[in-house]
Amino acid sequence: MNSKFKLIHIKKFLLPIIVLTFLLFVLIQKQFNSANPSAEEIQPSLLTKSKFPEEETTEYEENTTIFVEIKGAVSRPGVYELEVGDRVLEAISLAGGYKPESDSKMINHAQKVEDEMIIYVPELGEVMEDSFNITSSNSSDQLVNINKADVQSLTTLPGVGPSKAAAIITYREESGGFKVKEDLLKVTGIGQKTFEKIEPHIKVN
Repeated sequence: MNSKFKLIHIKKFLLPIIVLTFLLFVLIQKQFNSANPSAEEIQPSLLTKSKFPEEETTEYEENTTIFVEIKGAVSRPGVYELEVGDRVLEAISLAGGYKPESDSKMINHAQKVEDEMIIYVPELGEVMEDSFNITSSNSSDQLVNINKADVQSLTTLPGVGPSKAAAIITYREESGGFKVKEDLLKVTGIGQKTFEKIEPHIKVN
């Protein structure tokens, strides 16, 4: 009888202890989790834009505008604005196309234009070398210096023979040299048409 009474009393005290222990464990576990957040809870805050602001980038626009001068037998000779990558054919089109008397067989229409390029279109019957039709700004080393060139060098210019070369040298010696290219128009035998053919291939200094 005594042993049964003791067992009943032990069960009465044991149950509250177990319940209390369980509640205490749950409370401790909850506090631990709140003090140590999981990786899933941390990750979103690390990826917010406010934590890592995007760097400001500055875009630089490349200048693609170039200018080309077109001379000779075209409808509207002059300086025209084109874009990098445009072809000679587009430049000729801007100048109104060829005149009926033009001779375009030596012009490379597929060639890409360059800034400061000069395109000269000859007339039928003009004797032109292929290299004399189109002159770019980066070929200055090949230009003939009319203040220093001898007769042989001057006769390499389109439309200049021995007599005109001699006239150029005579004028140069008598006038003290050419100040600008246009001074060639003062030389006997050199008119506007001849000058337009020569101008892309000469320099004065």
